[in-house]
Amino acid sequence: MGSRARKRAAEAEKPPPSRSQRRDAAARERLEALADGERPRAVTVGALVAGALALGETVALLTSSGLRGGRPAALSVVTIVVLLAAAAGMWRVRYWAVLGMQVLLALALVSSALALVTASNVAALVLVFGIIVPAGALFWFLVKAMARIQMPERRPRRG
Repeated sequence: MGSRARKRAAEAEKPPPSRSQRRDAAARERLEALADGERPRAVTVGALVAGALALGETVALLTSSGLRGGRPAALSVVTIVVLLAAAAGMWRVRYWAVLGMQVLLALALVSSALALVTASNVAALVLVFGIIVPAGALFWFLVKAMARIQMPERRPRRG
């Protein structure tokens, strides 16, 4: 049997795609590739959030005596550098930057959810949910943006 015949026989033996595989394929078909220079709104928001967090961390570092809650200044500097890299990368619509921001958001979500266990008053609950809700929403919206960034072909820019 030739290689073409073997290939056809292997394809004929494949089970039909499952319902979730069909749903995934339909979702991929509905995605539009980014135009050249286009930046999804969620990526723009993520870049601005990362930049604002870097600015806040910088202000906190400069207004403290080098230690904040027992945290060494070097850790603050690393945090600032990571946030600035994420902000710059997302502003330039880089997949690695969006993925990195999602990692940071996931860490914030997990640590906030764990802090929920020890929340002893209403103010603590409000603070924790004040982190969980926006971080979760941004994480969710960045998923579709990542899929669009990863698409191989770019559309020509409109207008």
